[in-house]
Amino acid sequence: MSKSHLMTELKSWGRKSATLAFTFCALASIHALQASDKTYDFIITGGKIVDGSGKAAYSADVGVKNGIIAKIGTLKTSKTDRLIDATGKIVSPGFIDLHSHSDDYEGEKEGLRSKDPARRQALNIITQGVTTVVVNPDGSGVPGLSIKNQRKQLQNGGTGPNVALMIPHNAVRYAVMREDHRRLASEQEIAAMQHLVKQGMEEGAFGLSSGLEYIPGRWSNVDEVASLMEVVAPYNGVHMSHMRSETTAPMWWVPSQDAANPPQLQDAVSEIIAIAERTKTRGVVTHMKIRGTTHWGQSVDVIKLIEDAQARGVDMYGDQYPYATSGSDGRIVFIPDWVYGTEDTLEEIINSSDKKIDLQAKLRGVLANKTQHAALVSDIKHALAFRGGAENVKIFDYPNRSLIGKNLQEVADARGTNVPDLIIALQLEGYADRRGGARLRSFSLHDDDMVRLMKKDWVATASDGGVALPEDGPAVHARYYGTFTRKIGHYSRDRNIIGLEKAVRSVTSLPATILGLKTRGLLAEGMVADITVFDYATIKDQATFTNPHQFSTGVDHVWVNGLAVLTDGKPTKALAGKVLDANID
Repeated sequence: MSKSHLMTELKSWGRKSATLAFTFCALASIHALQASDKTYDFIITGGKIVDGSGKAAYSADVGVKNGIIAKIGTLKTSKTDRLIDATGKIVSPGFIDLHSHSDDYEGEKEGLRSKDPARRQALNIITQGVTTVVVNPDGSGVPGLSIKNQRKQLQNGGTGPNVALMIPHNAVRYAVMREDHRRLASEQEIAAMQHLVKQGMEEGAFGLSSGLEYIPGRWSNVDEVASLMEVVAPYNGVHMSHMRSETTAPMWWVPSQDAANPPQLQDAVSEIIAIAERTKTRGVVTHMKIRGTTHWGQSVDVIKLIEDAQARGVDMYGDQYPYATSGSDGRIVFIPDWVYGTEDTLEEIINSSDKKIDLQAKLRGVLANKTQHAALVSDIKHALAFRGGAENVKIFDYPNRSLIGKNLQEVADARGTNVPDLIIALQLEGYADRRGGARLRSFSLHDDDMVRLMKKDWVATASDGGVALPEDGPAVHARYYGTFTRKIGHYSRDRNIIGLEKAVRSVTSLPATILGLKTRGLLAEGMVADITVFDYATIKDQATFTNPHQFSTGVDHVWVNGLAVLTDGKPTKALAGKVLDANID
């Protein structure tokens, strides 16, 4: 064989060897992929899938690998490190809480940035099946705190659930206008606010939250909020709003002190619609409610306003919690601030300076003045209607323990007095250092309105709650522990108000759509493994208003990003959550 022929044969063999080597590697890679497809970190088997879309439940297994839902189907022969038997149970996406105060922060005591790992675990939230919370609601947030810094603090400490951040309008407004906020903002001030909002969106926020019934947002207008949402729009962000009024007037409005014709419920809803329509963004009426006897039944009008807007192409939604009472701490006060000689300013809210006031002496001074006494009675009557009437206000704490659990009308009748005089007596005879002299909770919402809203496909479920521990005392709303389990157990299973699939949709894919989440909210291949397994026959909220610190039952397993935070109904205490980024997640 000539040298040239030998070289040709060698080159040919080299090409064949390279081809064979490539083919071998390719086959090995395919085999490895196939092996990987059949090897999962855990498999949930035997359960009924309710995937969050609203479609009917079906039977299938779920395989999870590297924090991702890798396979849904028949996985009986697949390999796994752990097999979870969900026979007779529901397997669903993890629940998403669109409105959470779980990152509220006071002296490092409460919330997901607390130094206390028990608070960061948020077990009252996790045990409801919740895997993601949306924080900075109602326009609230620590003034001056950037989204970037908040994200860093949350990530450094770790959290049980995932956290999505909103930009709080009130905090932004205060950062720009400081104490000079009782007026409309100037063009320059709005531009400064826009800069802060843009910065927050760049840092991964999901949109703007507003609290237009609160300080200082109540002095803003449609133009201001719409100008900020114009900045949010290119990022596909959402506007979630605690509106200016949820009944005949805002909660701060006092007949004897404030101008006539305050904004009413329909005005407030129309404002949120106008902002969404003008800026072509999603609008959310958050913790939807119809407060007080004067407005019960007007959910019909609210629904019409929103659905008429939707028919025009406006992207409008709502969320609600399934309880007939509002107010996180159950400390309703019927005696207005002017009696105590205070103003409801942001500084006083932050510093709680009213605690230094002799409340009983201030009240006696007003009672001694005939004109002021009459104004006080008028204001109390307005507050009673706002809160659902005397028969719907219960006493939960008072020095005379025999009154606890009774409503104001019962106590007034037993004393042979009228309700305004009883309310005055509670302050004069009760706790001297507590406004109102007692801890009262009003049940100011009507079940008919709640149910009418709940049936709508565009109304999600949200808690308006936060992190709670037993040491926080009895003044905690039951919704902190039971919002999501009550929606599914009480309203879906027990009362059949909405079907199981629709109830699950209201806590999974619907809030994910509203928020703009791309990787969560559905139980589907390729989605992040935020998963909840619950027993539809036993899921139940256990928290009451006399004993709120009770975990929900019937939720068996919860995974956050593929890591177990609840196993066989018992918390693992894992800090598996991440801070979501709207630009990625």
